[in-house]
Amino acid sequence: MNIIVCIKQILDPEMPPVKFKIDAQAKKVIAPEGIPLVISPFDEQAVEAALRIKDAQEAKVTAITMGGQSAKDAVKHVLAMGVDEGIVLSDEAFNGSDSFSTAYVLSQAIQKAGEYDLILCGRQAADWDAGQVGSIVAEELGIPVVTLARKVDATGGTVRVERVIPDGHEVVEAPLPAVVTVSSELGQARLPTGRGIVMAARKSIPVWSAQDIGCDVSRVGAGAARSEVVALTLPIHERKGEIVSGETGAQAAVNLALKLRENRII
Repeated sequence: MNIIVCIKQILDPEMPPVKFKIDAQAKKVIAPEGIPLVISPFDEQAVEAALRIKDAQEAKVTAITMGGQSAKDAVKHVLAMGVDEGIVLSDEAFNGSDSFSTAYVLSQAIQKAGEYDLILCGRQAADWDAGQVGSIVAEELGIPVVTLARKVDATGGTVRVERVIPDGHEVVEAPLPAVVTVSSELGQARLPTGRGIVMAARKSIPVWSAQDIGCDVSRVGAGAARSEVVALTLPIHERKGEIVSGETGAQAAVNLALKLRENRII
């Protein structure tokens, strides 16, 4: 079985909020110095789902990511987890791509990579939280998609998915090849092993350009985006305080109670 996992690098969600900066004029997030990018947690769980299938049966797992030079670090991380191969998609033409363009690029790379049975993605990227790429990849490839998986089994030409719904889960089956987006309910992803880290460091990671994957450049980049960031701002947290006093402690307590009632807190 050939499994493809699509992964994405993002800013570390655990970084201190004070480190988070934006360029409001350019409507872009500024990557902080000294804090490396990490794999989106949902994508890491998609990798874990692929490796669980690999643990149960013979399978080859390939990770594909789109990004700059640091994208190789994301691939090396999943190689150290147990992924077999990794591919980086990098080209200036990809800059500014939205979910639709990104899914198109990934689908082109998946077809170039060769035969595939199952494609796994995170339910959404943990930066913009759009949750669109997996479904659009399936649309581009003309194959079924099952979203929000908490468990994935693939045997006998069929993928069986326990899919998260508001009041529990439902079981869905689809013929292979198919796309499945993985949710956090899958559970904790495994950590890279020492041996895996050494093996990943020695692994050659190919970098494919738009031309390498036969990409129509009119469908990628900022010029092809179907969505536009109108404004990007940091949330403002204001704290306002008021001192409630009285001639005596008892009177101050009464005044406080009246103020709380006035503001419908009690």
